[in-house]
Amino acid sequence: MPGGITETGEPYSAFVGLVYMFNLIVGTGALTMPKAFATAGWVVSIALISVLGFMSYMTTTFVIEAMAAANAQLRWKRREQEETDESDSTSEYSDDDVMGRGRSEPETKPILSVREYDRLSFHFCLSVGVNMFYICIIVYLYGDLAIYAAAVPISLMEVVCGNHSCSAGSVKYNDTDPCWGPVTRKDAYRVFLSVFTLLLGPFTFFSAQKTKYLQILTSVMRWIAFTMMIILALIRISKGTGEGHPPMASFSGVPNLFGVCVYSFMCQHSLPSLVTPISDKKRVGVLVLADYILILGFYVLLSFTAIFCFDSSLLHDMYTLNFTDNCNVLDIPVLRYFLGLFPVFTISTNFPIIAVTLRNNWKTLFHRDGGTYPWVVDRVVFPLITLVPPVVVAFCTHNLESLVGITGAYAGTGIQYIVPAFLVYYARRHLEPVMGRDAVNKHQSPFRHAFWVWFVLLWATFCLMFVTANIILTDTKK
Repeated sequence: MPGGITETGEPYSAFVGLVYMFNLIVGTGALTMPKAFATAGWVVSIALISVLGFMSYMTTTFVIEAMAAANAQLRWKRREQEETDESDSTSEYSDDDVMGRGRSEPETKPILSVREYDRLSFHFCLSVGVNMFYICIIVYLYGDLAIYAAAVPISLMEVVCGNHSCSAGSVKYNDTDPCWGPVTRKDAYRVFLSVFTLLLGPFTFFSAQKTKYLQILTSVMRWIAFTMMIILALIRISKGTGEGHPPMASFSGVPNLFGVCVYSFMCQHSLPSLVTPISDKKRVGVLVLADYILILGFYVLLSFTAIFCFDSSLLHDMYTLNFTDNCNVLDIPVLRYFLGLFPVFTISTNFPIIAVTLRNNWKTLFHRDGGTYPWVVDRVVFPLITLVPPVVVAFCTHNLESLVGITGAYAGTGIQYIVPAFLVYYARRHLEPVMGRDAVNKHQSPFRHAFWVWFVLLWATFCLMFVTANIILTDTKK
């Protein structure tokens, strides 16, 4: 999600950058991936996630190249301005940091200042493109909030309703089944959603900051949970007691798997705040490639152990819940509660951050130079239009797989494919007139040929048409 990685933006090593990028990409989407794998079939799933991982890596290199080009132009213009103001002084800024001109000094300066990121789109795109970027971000963040608003009450409902007994793993529960007394599971879900909204919703009206220590805590909890789930599933499979027999291919599940995978590889919108603090950027390209290989391997390992450990028809939208109701996999109550409540702790800390980020994006979209918002609009209207829609969506449905799929398929396609392609296209188009033909971008994407830019745009168009057609055909059959 958009925002700073560290509290003060202090530099960190390339290895720390690798860890931050891994944590940024691997999030809630990973917990919905096992069911999507089981629905689409394991052969189709591994092929599709490999292709989508490659496409995401390509557009990530596009964004980094565009950032470097924008930074070079900003420094060039600063130097020209300073030379104009003080002809006898020497500017401290040099485009040679990101553009090779025969120098070999180590690069230590940021590719692009976090505060200057908003200028990136303005440098290389028209106002329509900038607005499209903000709209994509806003839709994506709305989807994020809806997913988070549904995930926490679902986890609480599964734990509190008592359906984590040792015999519950082979039972598929309905929303109308009783939770306690006359209260159904659906009623309990909505009660928890209301409490969640009342407790965390007010943060939307104020400011929220994700501190470094809170990030460390949530990261540690996340990796304890993921490691436990993979090891427990592997143990059950190795004993020959796995219940999963997933199909090789089921094309009806492909559209949703596409959305889940796009959502799960999302990082392009946060690259400036992630890459800028890296002190030595010479290895950024290797860093990004290594991260994508590790993340692809992790997703495949998590999903494959899940679909062969559990019966595909019993896999939950939130994978952690499969460990709370099956003593054959995990018979220690404390650990079952930990996995069941793990999304509650991690998501609850992220919800206010995403809400404030979305609110600020709304403000930026409608902001005009020199203008200010009335108090009511600034303090009431923007927070309300941020909070109300995702909560309403969460009240209407708690199908996490569909929420993740739709968010990834539409907003994710815009952020992950369309915007990076246009950014790098305009960056390359504007770089030569300003810097000259001899300038070489040290952070140029390996996919430097114009073919790849048009390929990404065609791919995005095809994906949108495919997903939309599938939704229409599915609704028509109903």
